[in-house]
Amino acid sequence: MRAIQVYEVGGPEVLQEVDVDQPQPGPGQAVVEVAASGVNFLDVYHREGRYTLPLPFTPGTEGAGTVVQVGPDVADVAVGDRVGWVEIPGTYAERAVVDSTRLVPLPDDIGFETAAAVLLQGMTAHYLVKDAYPVQSGDTVLVHAAAGGVGLLLTQLITHLGGRVIGTTSTTAKAELAKRAGAAEVILYSAVDDLAAEVRRLNGGQGLPVVFDGVGAHTFDASLASLRTRGHLVLFGAASGAVPPFDPIRLAHGGSLTLIRPSLGDFIADRSELLQRATDVFEWVRSKALEVTVTARYPLAEAARAHSDLEARRTTGKLLVVPDAAVAELPLQGKA
Repeated sequence: MRAIQVYEVGGPEVLQEVDVDQPQPGPGQAVVEVAASGVNFLDVYHREGRYTLPLPFTPGTEGAGTVVQVGPDVADVAVGDRVGWVEIPGTYAERAVVDSTRLVPLPDDIGFETAAAVLLQGMTAHYLVKDAYPVQSGDTVLVHAAAGGVGLLLTQLITHLGGRVIGTTSTTAKAELAKRAGAAEVILYSAVDDLAAEVRRLNGGQGLPVVFDGVGAHTFDASLASLRTRGHLVLFGAASGAVPPFDPIRLAHGGSLTLIRPSLGDFIADRSELLQRATDVFEWVRSKALEVTVTARYPLAEAARAHSDLEARRTTGKLLVVPDAAVAELPLQGKA
């Protein structure tokens, strides 16, 4: 079986395509033939060693496919079931072993590609706007990297909930994508000297109730400065690197601000919560409240290029890694 393996942490070049033994399910596990795997910054963090996994490992934490084998004591799925999953390492491969209690049954009208593209980022957007900060109708919200995978979904959901989005992007082309997703205003990072001042100008001189920041180091200061008194900074990622340590008294000086650094795993730890969030996401896709944008597909052999494109911000929307056998059905859409 072909799979991508990481033998030492580092840059995209450490992603190696190799032949490995066919996986075998243990008690409570299922083997899934992977149809598509989502590419996320979480995969980058694992590859870099920022979030550690035992070496060697197969990266990829979000996928969809068909159950081909089950181990003892499996009651949640059966051979032939179409399923998706998140936050289980090992999806950059032709087959993956997954704890059956973490598998999400796919409705008949949700395809493998859609499931692999929307589950992790869709459920991330779900807990961000429902739990990390419950967005209310009338809220004006700042979304960094609004044309990225999570950013586009966040922008759509906030707009769906009656909020107004001020987005940030790195290019005019990405700004147009964010606007099509519902952003009322979009700021180009390179076009302003003082990002927070521009945010406040676009909000009538006032700070915002919340900022959703998945960028991290490069945007953290501006995010805090964009908030009103008792505002909330939801720091859910670090695409530009980790935020340096700071004195929490800064939050008091900013106006009794709240900082939360949430992680999806804590919001889907219970199976019933996992299934409910997935059901909501699929329903939003069905109703067009969420439109999934897959912009590039890479065969296993080009997983390193997928990471390079993602990290260089050459991409928008969602990237997928697919087995070579599926490339004819899911053609590459050119270089991102």
